[in-house]
Amino acid sequence: MNLDYQSILPANFDGSSRVWIYQSNRIFGIIEALELEKIFQAFTDQWQAHGEPVKGYANLFFGQFIVLMADETQTGVSGCSTDSSVRMIKAIEEKFGVSLFDRQLLAFVVKDKVQLIPLAQLAPAVKGGFVTGETRYFNNLVATKAELEKKWIIPVKESWLKTKLPLEKA
Repeated sequence: MNLDYQSILPANFDGSSRVWIYQSNRIFGIIEALELEKIFQAFTDQWQAHGEPVKGYANLFFGQFIVLMADETQTGVSGCSTDSSVRMIKAIEEKFGVSLFDRQLLAFVVKDKVQLIPLAQLAPAVKGGFVTGETRYFNNLVATKAELEKKWIIPVKESWLKTKLPLEKA
């Protein structure tokens, strides 16, 4: 699985640009992905904060993660503009029959694929060797473009999960 996603991030966005990641409970099909491109373009074209355009970006990564970004060096994102982005995500959930707000569903790269594991099943997955400290984890809590570039896909042992799991000590 090619994990080089940094090359498709917008180069003209500041490292401090705000990022929101919405993970789907399933992979979007190709027709759905093409529809999503249109939805993202329409949203970012009209995204505003207090009547001023927001420099926005939205894209689907690995067929399963919606990454939304706002470069606030020109226009800051307000509560209303954030609400509009959440409305877009909820509309996507409804249109495509997916869940994008389930924070209990964790994503890992296992056997060269994105694998979703419910938080409640994580300890047994570690105990069974399915997930180790080296397993790549999608840290959807990243908040800026700079964090997205460096800290989105990281080994479990470098994530917040390390304190929750019985990982082998090196």
